[in-house]
Amino acid sequence: MDRPKSDLKPAHRITLMRRFFDSEASGGIILMGVTVIALAVANSPLASIYFSALKTYVLGLSVLHWINDALMAVFFLLVGLEIKREMLDGQLSTWPRRILPGIAALGGMVVPALIYLAITWNQPELRNGWAIPTATDIAFALGVLAILGSRVPTTLKIFLTALAILDDLGAIIIIAVFYTSDLSLPMLGMAALCLAALIAFNRFNLTALLPYLAVGAILWFFVLKSGIHATLAGVALALTIPLQAQPKKTRAEDSPLHQLEHALQPWVAYAVIPIFGFANAGLPLSELSFGYLLDPLPLGIAMGLFIGKQLGVFAFSEIAIRLGLADMPAGASRAQCYGVALLCGIGFTMSLFIGALAFPDQEALLNATKIGVLLGSALSALAGYLVLSIAPREKPHARAASSM
Repeated sequence: MDRPKSDLKPAHRITLMRRFFDSEASGGIILMGVTVIALAVANSPLASIYFSALKTYVLGLSVLHWINDALMAVFFLLVGLEIKREMLDGQLSTWPRRILPGIAALGGMVVPALIYLAITWNQPELRNGWAIPTATDIAFALGVLAILGSRVPTTLKIFLTALAILDDLGAIIIIAVFYTSDLSLPMLGMAALCLAALIAFNRFNLTALLPYLAVGAILWFFVLKSGIHATLAGVALALTIPLQAQPKKTRAEDSPLHQLEHALQPWVAYAVIPIFGFANAGLPLSELSFGYLLDPLPLGIAMGLFIGKQLGVFAFSEIAIRLGLADMPAGASRAQCYGVALLCGIGFTMSLFIGALAFPDQEALLNATKIGVLLGSALSALAGYLVLSIAPREKPHARAASSM
């Protein structure tokens, strides 16, 4: 649809990447605080108000569904924009750049799913949750890296970002393929017409954002009614937003895609994700016991995130490097790479989202999902922080040897 166009100067690229890191990292730190608040409210005298408010219906949908189906469509729109930009004009624009994060992302999805299925195999009703531990929460992970500061080389931050973007792409495909049911052909047809209009806008080099957003809103409605999860409309819209700037403007920052991405980043980081976290992380802990943590569902999710992610990401990366398919991130030691692999087990946002799709309207299973996600993510964040805080950095002579 769009041809790759790289007219950003190196200084501009560094500025864009720094802004991205800053936004994601600070948003992740806020998300940590919101999670604590949600747990506190869900276990306070305000719990009844909290849960009843989420179940209140407005214009045919509950407040929780408005958050998960409509507000999160904005999050997926931003994810789609980031995927398109990185694939055409960023860190994933060439195959050599895609190989290591791509292989790592694949391992980080396959191994957690296998661990989850191994633990829950004797309970067929739980198998639909296999994709819950396959996701990485980039905001949370970068939030931990922000706390560590300069102890983590920039190349590892870029590697984690690229891996998480490809991980999000995998999650989008999983949602579209495995969590779609009861399709409505008329609504799918109307959604297809909206998508065709968006593609026509792109083909005819329409650079004004308002027509895209207006048709995108209509697309969201038809996708909502079609049986496909409504948030995928955000991804479809993102893929049609032009990456090229207007004819009279030469800077890539002036393209519609960059303009929309920069406009959405603070809203998603500081509003959309915190609201989602507050609405979905609330969990009554009164009946929680150590034995409950060993039940197949929370255990499968927690072990998938904590064990599966680190094993899949680090082992697949190491195999790719040793086979000569990819290079080690410059300036990073293997211990630091292992620490980043641990952080990939933070699966908060997307894991909770997939859990809601896997077990819709099943409160007991949803609560068990939350426990598994919170436990696995907390263990991964703590272990990753500890490893990265004590991991030795690559020695200068080792760096020179690796470049020979």
